[in-house]
Amino acid sequence: MTDVTVLLAVALLGVLLGSVPVALLVARRHGVDLRAVGDGNPGAWNALDHLGARRAWPAFVGDGLKGTVAGAVGWVAGGALVDGAPWPGSPELLGAYVGVAGAMVGHAFPLFARLRGGKSVMTFVGGAFVLCLPAAAIALGVCVLVSSVGRSFAVGARVAVVLFPVLQLGLASVEAVMATGLLMTIIGARFLVAGGAPAQAS
Repeated sequence: MTDVTVLLAVALLGVLLGSVPVALLVARRHGVDLRAVGDGNPGAWNALDHLGARRAWPAFVGDGLKGTVAGAVGWVAGGALVDGAPWPGSPELLGAYVGVAGAMVGHAFPLFARLRGGKSVMTFVGGAFVLCLPAAAIALGVCVLVSSVGRSFAVGARVAVVLFPVLQLGLASVEAVMATGLLMTIIGARFLVAGGAPAQAS
């Protein structure tokens, strides 16, 4: 397989994983149609608003695992790239970024849910643990701290997401940080398309 073929396969797998409408399935199990309540966003945050934390946590875990699994598969597949392809960093990291990007696009425009998905925030968060584990772990700690002090998980999560690329600056290559910025533009673009507010991200 050529480098391009490997990366395309990783991207497609990411899209397929991202397309699984986890939050919709979780909410449906409890008799709630997320598209008919709240902001209509079929993601974990809307599930949290209408199911409560005890019943919505599988949606958060599921949406996050999309990015984690896609990134991990991409990392492994990246080892098959010849000389790292056109990437100054490791070929494994290139594969991971392609996998996470695919999962985020799939979550935002799911093939299995009429292309109507969430904002990809949690999928990005899950992928971050593959892209730069130390930065993701620190950001998670900050999320827990801010959420506890401010009694708002939404605020803690937003702070952690913004903090992640900042932490990367001291822990990863410039190219990796730039690639993270590109992933975050997927989130921004999805907000623009949906006309939603960050407080209702997923």
